[in-house]
Amino acid sequence: MFDPESLKKLAIEIVKKSIGAVFPDRAVKETLPKLNLDRVILVAVGKAAWRMAKAAYEVLGEKIRKGVVVTKYGHSEGLIDDFEIYEAGHPVPDENTIKATERVLELVDQLNENDTVLFLLSGGGSSLFELPLEGVSLEEIQKLTSALLKSGASIEEINTVRKHLSQVKGGRFAERVFPAKVVALVLSDVLGDRLDVIASGPAWPDSSTSEDALKVLERYGIEISESVKRAILQETPKHLSNVEIHLIGNVQKVCDEAKKLAKEKGFNAEIITTSLDCEAREAGRFIASIMKEVKFKDRPLKKPAALIFGGETVVHVKGNGIGGRNQELALSAAIALEGIEGVILCSAGTDGTDGPTDAAGGIVDGSTAKTLKAMGEDPYQYLENNDSYNALKKSGALLITGPTGTNVNDLIIGLIV
Repeated sequence: MFDPESLKKLAIEIVKKSIGAVFPDRAVKETLPKLNLDRVILVAVGKAAWRMAKAAYEVLGEKIRKGVVVTKYGHSEGLIDDFEIYEAGHPVPDENTIKATERVLELVDQLNENDTVLFLLSGGGSSLFELPLEGVSLEEIQKLTSALLKSGASIEEINTVRKHLSQVKGGRFAERVFPAKVVALVLSDVLGDRLDVIASGPAWPDSSTSEDALKVLERYGIEISESVKRAILQETPKHLSNVEIHLIGNVQKVCDEAKKLAKEKGFNAEIITTSLDCEAREAGRFIASIMKEVKFKDRPLKKPAALIFGGETVVHVKGNGIGGRNQELALSAAIALEGIEGVILCSAGTDGTDGPTDAAGGIVDGSTAKTLKAMGEDPYQYLENNDSYNALKKSGALLITGPTGTNVNDLIIGLIV
């Protein structure tokens, strides 16, 4: 029988090992030898960009004529030969984003039909790879991105708008690279692995339209200037002839690994969904309800059980607290699980970061909400203020892993004994 501390350690172990299954190094090294690449310019963009670039360098060596890596602050792990490495803003672009993107475009503008851009793409690219269309300022992009992130809009909706304001999103990067070829290795952080949505689809024909982008802004009541509207009305490419895409990792692989590991530990394990897509607090309450069903009625699985969820929730920010979708999900579940023994829920961003915090997510049990209340704190008020980080920090329920070097949505595991 597991005591609370050993159950917590087991949940963390399963999460960390499952995320290890989609470390990009292995996937890149497995894929590149199958490709016939020469005269390569390497462009790596996203939270996993450094590791993907390092793996590619170890495989291709001198075939890479030049390399540029653009990743989130704190996600670079040192020098890679003579590659240029930039760290930039996420989830909102900044001046370094613009500087890095301009450098990438400067390199690819010199290429011809005999050249290949090896494009290593992972989650976070929408913020890290950006150059606004003429007439749109970085400040406008920043304000619009922040408003969309706080609105509760889905990642597909947010990226629909982003694509129509950018010189590199929505297929425009591949269009710019022509006549050179783009060979893209993609680590998916988008439900359903939509190639035109991952990092806002820099190298894939865009299925969304200018009208779609304007409807998203109208739906969430976000006002824009006339110059921004004019930019949105410039339609994105719908056909590209110079692109080859290889999908090398996604949330399904993480969930499969979690299920395997839980079974090895003696749990009845099942993947409930890899497409969790709703408000984070609603997801937390829903997952807690299933955990209670298992705990008290041995259904849909008999104890000991492991319930596994993959996906990416959203937070509709109404308060002025700090947190992220995984922390908010965990806090909501903690409220619903209060007082129940033998249950633990761990919700983690596979990249090791959740929102603008140093936490990957949260790990909660039946004592989390009680601990807060014993301090004279109201867990529900923290939830209402979108202040999940401070609630979980006070109750010792933050999950901190540091940057993992990969990014394929979120993994949520509920263990019930």
